Amino acid sequence: MKGLYQRFGSKSLKIAEHGILIIISIATLFAIFEEVMLMFNRGTVELGDLLLLFIYLEVLAMVANYAEVGKLPIRMPIYIAIVALARYLILDMKSMDDWRVLAIAFSALVLAAAVIVIRFGQLKLPYPKDNVD
Repeated sequence: MKGLYQRFGSKSLKIAEHGILIIISIATLFAIFEEVMLMFNRGTVELGDLLLLFIYLEVLAMVANYAEVGKLPIRMPIYIAIVALARYLILDMKSMDDWRVLAIAFSALVLAAAVIVIRFGQLKLPYPKDNVD
């Protein structure tokens, strides 16, 4: 009975996982389409628009990587967070006080340092290979 539950429970979770990945992909593509139409209607492309499109591209790359490998590298969401902080800083810097600018810049620096630490850990302390028979 336990094996039956594990087999069907695992399959159900995999189906749900793939369904959610499809929903995320469709929503991201829709957001990209909306942003492109906004730029087209406005007649200009601004740096904030490009950074937002880059964030969407990273989300799609993260979904594709997760669908192919079945694992999500923790660095990808951190990259997205760094770009989101940079976009926020670029778009709203004029209305921010000095401490907020410093806090956002420091946050991006901490995230970049986290990527370096994670990458160093992956190189120096790799996970052992799974020995599943």
